[in-house]
Amino acid sequence: MADGGKVVCVTGASGYIASWIVKLLLLRGYTVNATVRDPNDRKKTDHLLALDGAKERLKLFKADLLEEGSFEHAIDGCDTVFHTASPVMITVNTDPQVELIDPAAKGTINVLRTCTKVSSVKRVILTSSMATVLAPETKLGPNDVVDETFFTDPSFAEGKKQWYILSKTLAEDAAWRFAKANQIDLIVLNPGLVIGPILHPTLNFSVAVIVELMKGKNPFNTRHHRFVDVRDVALAHVKALETSSANGRYIIDGPVVTIKDIEKVLREFFPDLCIADRNEDITEMNSVTYKVCLEKVKSLGITDLTPTETSLRDTVLSLKEKCLV
Repeated sequence: MADGGKVVCVTGASGYIASWIVKLLLLRGYTVNATVRDPNDRKKTDHLLALDGAKERLKLFKADLLEEGSFEHAIDGCDTVFHTASPVMITVNTDPQVELIDPAAKGTINVLRTCTKVSSVKRVILTSSMATVLAPETKLGPNDVVDETFFTDPSFAEGKKQWYILSKTLAEDAAWRFAKANQIDLIVLNPGLVIGPILHPTLNFSVAVIVELMKGKNPFNTRHHRFVDVRDVALAHVKALETSSANGRYIIDGPVVTIKDIEKVLREFFPDLCIADRNEDITEMNSVTYKVCLEKVKSLGITDLTPTETSLRDTVLSLKEKCLV
């Protein structure tokens, strides 16, 4: 259960999933030390400061993923650290190593190293991704069942120039190695493509996919999609803190939906919508008809995931409210 006396740290707190984690933690009575790149950038922090309980129990700290020791003040005195900070971009400008891989992998080790120096830290909860689970060498068919034992092969991701997938995979791998060597109680959450209402004022990568679909485009050029609701993902993080027996990785992802299912929900808002169904050149990375085993995340008490149509509807309402569409 929630413990009002506990102080926890959330890195990258102004991000999409992190903002929801902060919101839930405050609602459950925790004191939250939140790291952001610039606490004075009101555009990035106002939505956090406006949350219920923020006045009393939210403190902002400046920290940088690549700056050794910059998380020490924020983590000092914390019982649990949620490490969500990591760059999300699918296309890199010039150098994937500098733009994605270093901040993801080195940043994770920077945070974990600080946790080994702070005696109050009992557990670290890392936000990873289905990207670190889903790109094994073999193509997954509709009868394959994906679970927490699946790991993306980094050389496969590198060969395909899938830099985001590579950055997340290397970061999670580095985290497990470091945690093992330093006896850190590490828990990893592996969500699929996260949608749902946004608390922050800008468009993030995963919700931008919905914006593209709302425009009739099909960004992944695939007939099948899977989405998981940000509120479920945030709750899984908090439950990973509150469940003492929690351990290892937890996959959290939604059921397969077709472009037609998505179009049906979005048509309520955009009656003339017709999403491109270009199906000739689907790549194997995009075939998402496999099954996902959610037994492990259910053990955290996450039993009823938000239906995809509810998530889609709430995403659109939130985008309209924030004037992002």
